Amino acid sequence: MFHVARAEAGISYSAIAAECGIKPERVGTLAKGHGKVTSFEKIVRIADAFRVPSHMVGLAPRPWETTSEGSVGAGRREFLKTSAAASLAVSLPDLSRPPTGGRVGGDLPGQLRQRTARLRRLDDVLGGGDTYRTYLGEYQATRTLLRRSTYTEETARGLLSVLAEQAQQAGWAAFDGGLHSEARGLYEASQKAAADAGDAELAGNALAFLAYQGLRGDRQARQDAVRTAARSCTTAGPDAAPRVRALLYERLAWAHAVAGHAEETERALDAARDALAEVDGAPQPDWAAWVDDTELQIMSGRCWTELRRPLRAVPVLEAALARYDDSHARDKALYLSWLADSYLTAGEVEQAATVAGRALDLSSGVASVRPRERLAPVLRRLGQHQALPAVADVLEQDRA
Repeated sequence: MFHVARAEAGISYSAIAAECGIKPERVGTLAKGHGKVTSFEKIVRIADAFRVPSHMVGLAPRPWETTSEGSVGAGRREFLKTSAAASLAVSLPDLSRPPTGGRVGGDLPGQLRQRTARLRRLDDVLGGGDTYRTYLGEYQATRTLLRRSTYTEETARGLLSVLAEQAQQAGWAAFDGGLHSEARGLYEASQKAAADAGDAELAGNALAFLAYQGLRGDRQARQDAVRTAARSCTTAGPDAAPRVRALLYERLAWAHAVAGHAEETERALDAARDALAEVDGAPQPDWAAWVDDTELQIMSGRCWTELRRPLRAVPVLEAALARYDDSHARDKALYLSWLADSYLTAGEVEQAATVAGRALDLSSGVASVRPRERLAPVLRRLGQHQALPAVADVLEQDRA
């Protein structure tokens, strides 16, 4: 980002240094990709100077975020990656692992859960190819701790619940990075740990992850995935937190859409909408906190795209994506691929090409296999119209 500021905006390293509180020669070193920032105060200064959203680096909301100009452009993505990674050293709890045979206190599960929540923020700006090893290491460390330490039954349940959450986090990163066998193993381990902990919400979410992955298979696998998704909702139960229920019903809707069940899809989306309406400010699990009205709109658009209902899909996707910041490059590229798909189904070929081009731009350099996998069939369909200049341009962009 330091390099971009000088090359694109004409800001000298001296000016950047003055704004960020760093020596000019240090700015030059960082711009070349060498060294890292480990001082919390420096991270705060840099984040404020470049208007990096506070939640990206584990900070409290900054004063400038109260304005209507809080979005972060795609050009800042590399800086977000650097600053998010650098902030881990100072923003995460400093947890030393107890020695083999040591006694674990009852406060450790809460500390580990806080650490896991902070690490989850990396998924906002990084793909699974970047985060998988970090998340897997956290899961393996907690598993070792459980095996080698002593603790009360209550602490054991807390640690198993954290282990289930960490396994899901690592499984998601594996899935995002194209490591599907590893993802399935981690989801299955998560389900067992959650069941042993008596954590019905996390057990239900593990099933939902397994269902989501199963939808990649053949017709029988998709039917099995629908049943697994339905079981995820019943496992979590009616007393689960509203955002958890909304998340699980969203995934059930997606399973039905992929299986071609339109009526069941709509019922599940309605159930997710009803669950979200119950959110009243009460604490929700961090792993489900990202589920909101925008996310539900996007899932609705994805479902109607899959069911070949472009007149329903396009308006909700357009409205939701207008509020979706480019800094979430992987997710926005994915969602734009469904919008391009619906435009193509509606016969709006040139608009589909424009949207697909935008998705290609955003997915460039993202360590996730999913955007390009999702765009591939859209680009193949566009290939039937390559005589159109807009289509020829995006196909050339894809080959570049």
